[in-house]
Amino acid sequence: MASVSVAWSPPTINSSPSYLRRVNRHTVMAFASLKKEISNPGVQVADGKGNLPKLLLTSPHGSEAELYLFGGCITSWKVSDRNLLFVRPDAVFNGQKPISGGVPHCFPQFGPGPMQQHGFARNKNWSIVDFEDVEGSPVVTLDLKDDPYSRSMWDFSFQAMYKVILDARSLSTELVITNTDNKPFSFSTALHTYFRASVIGASVGGLKGCKTLNKDPDPKNPVEGKEERDVVTFPGFVDCVYLEAPDELLLDNGLGDKISIRNRNWTDAVLWNPYLQMEACYKDFVCVENAKIGSVQLEPEQSWTATQHLTVA
Repeated sequence: MASVSVAWSPPTINSSPSYLRRVNRHTVMAFASLKKEISNPGVQVADGKGNLPKLLLTSPHGSEAELYLFGGCITSWKVSDRNLLFVRPDAVFNGQKPISGGVPHCFPQFGPGPMQQHGFARNKNWSIVDFEDVEGSPVVTLDLKDDPYSRSMWDFSFQAMYKVILDARSLSTELVITNTDNKPFSFSTALHTYFRASVIGASVGGLKGCKTLNKDPDPKNPVEGKEERDVVTFPGFVDCVYLEAPDELLLDNGLGDKISIRNRNWTDAVLWNPYLQMEACYKDFVCVENAKIGSVQLEPEQSWTATQHLTVA
């Protein structure tokens, strides 16, 4: 398992075991027994909406996060009692439809394509493989493997490992995709992060100079261009891909919060707001997504890793 460093601020994920100090490490296989096993105050198990199981992460500094096993979806990240993520009011918690909000997974397909929209990872129950306390920061690792449901759409054997780290003012994730098949496969992926925002005041910095694929007005025929603005705003419908985006973007959510969105190996970014297509809630969020739009090709036993670090000032 990749190691984790929380010695820096914000915490980073490091491949060297010398950076890892584990305290109260547990490995568990079944959710039913997990409630009995967890004694760490930083990781608690609870019944979420629709009786879906979720994990509650709490740092000693008071920050909180919640993570549903269905979809491996982070649905809340609170710092100083302010929830920085957004779940849409039409979100369904029935274990059938993806959770609309928070940080959903798009895998093994981003957007439309030969399989269902954004792939199947957000439609499946993920398993808990590890929880631990690293220098006071709760860390949870989930995994997802192929099964008949996934193979009905994408006939490959794989493992997705997803590590979530909560610190005082940051939320970090590491996604590792491994080809466990005997033949190569390719995929695209993204973290479709919904941030709570005032859309009229929200803006994103750091994208100037990027090549763009603007899906407005026709998502099936995006218009190529180049971002010329220092700061990108959300004046109406926005659905734009930024290719070869920088490793840090700065989100002003229009509510008084400045959020750094850092990444490693998520080469692209996507901005989205549905505007009047979701009249009930479009004013209350923006999506700033780390993505890998181009296909990642993995040979058998190869892995691909990407990290995301969200830090609020």
